[in-house]
Amino acid sequence: MIKEKFAESRQKRASKFTIRGPLDLAALIVVTAGGAGLIPVGPGTWGSLVGLAIAYGLVTSFGDHPILLQNLILVAGTAATIIGILAGNRAEAIFSKKDPGQVVIDEVAGQIVTFSFLAPYLPRLGSSVNWWLLAGFVLFRVGDIFKPWPVNQLQDLHGGLGIMMDDLLAGLYAAVTLSLLLSIIA
Repeated sequence: MIKEKFAESRQKRASKFTIRGPLDLAALIVVTAGGAGLIPVGPGTWGSLVGLAIAYGLVTSFGDHPILLQNLILVAGTAATIIGILAGNRAEAIFSKKDPGQVVIDEVAGQIVTFSFLAPYLPRLGSSVNWWLLAGFVLFRVGDIFKPWPVNQLQDLHGGLGIMMDDLLAGLYAAVTLSLLLSIIA
């Protein structure tokens, strides 16, 4: 199963891309999360690390204000999603491929969504919050790689919507799982 996933990842990579102007360049920078998606090995994981870094920055900056933090996480996830849908439409033309592997804005958004329910638990977590961020990262990556039903079917949607929706649902699955684990363990 793991070998198949690596082979699938290699097949998703576009062999070339064509930039036809400044909007294409801007879309390329956005969809590759500043170039993380251009890393040839594990671009989805690198994109998820960008999302984790954003969540970490929000948690460390606003962790003392759980309601503000929760809202900022939701705003960041929503903004990444909207931008990803718009830029994703253009990305398929840039790479001449449906949902190319270099496009990782979906992983960024899905990873941020994973932490949607974290804020209410922060007062109980203390210094262990970093371990829970790591747990959220792993939960999202597992859901994104193995794509449980109906995550796998959302990839069939057209354009930027198809690029984004499967990872958003994987992020929601990870968010619910993380919340359940936090309510049991923390």
